[in-house]
Amino acid sequence: MKTPVTAAKRVGPLIPRPKYPINSVDNALKLLLAFRERRSIRVGEASELLGVVASTAHRLMAMLEYYEFVQQDPETKAYRAGPALIEIGLSAVRQTDLRQHLRPYLERLTAESGETSHLLILRGANCLFIDSVESPANLRTSSRVGVSFPAHTVSGGKALLAALTPSQLAELYPVEELPALTSHSIRTRTQLLEELEKVRRQGYGTNRGESEFDIAGVGVLVNNAFGQARAALAISGPLARIDPLTAKGLAELMQKVAAEAAGHLI
Repeated sequence: MKTPVTAAKRVGPLIPRPKYPINSVDNALKLLLAFRERRSIRVGEASELLGVVASTAHRLMAMLEYYEFVQQDPETKAYRAGPALIEIGLSAVRQTDLRQHLRPYLERLTAESGETSHLLILRGANCLFIDSVESPANLRTSSRVGVSFPAHTVSGGKALLAALTPSQLAELYPVEELPALTSHSIRTRTQLLEELEKVRRQGYGTNRGESEFDIAGVGVLVNNAFGQARAALAISGPLARIDPLTAKGLAELMQKVAAEAAGHLI
């Protein structure tokens, strides 16, 4: 009789241990990993877990508390997961689920508009296309999945930038000159700030030959259920098919879809 094959339980990292580990980092990460199975950890438990004296365990916990990876209960003195650790976990879940949750909305946009729809996220001063649904038309914009553009050159990127604070924008664009992809691209920070003010007023961003010649696009912000910016939806197509009037109609469709999608995101 053959022995049935069962899934192996993961008991540790899947890659070889570094040849020259840094003990303090190693111990701090072991403590963080321990919160996968424990709701709280006392200094004595940390000392036993790591095989170090209590004073060393206390110093490690104090440093993790300083960066908000753990919090100490004032009554029990035990440590539990802090806001930074929780936010990292939630961020990973959000990124994993983003495409899955928004895919039906992309399909709906393409079905109702007849044009290619995209899902974008901000990565510094660039935006990354993480999903696309192509138009059925013979002449269409193709998928841009995995492609990154300067955020100020695409409609969805402008929608994402418009949600940032002045200090965040100043950090992303410390100099006046901006990279241009075509002769229609925004070339200065001053022009960009003016454009973002327009995006805020009208509620959507546009792109007319700014990232690629003969391509136009419309982009809107997608917030989560708490009103926080999560991504952007964009529709793109041949410049001849998306004039300013058409862009406004597409934006109204996208704003409606984005509002419906918001309730399903964290």
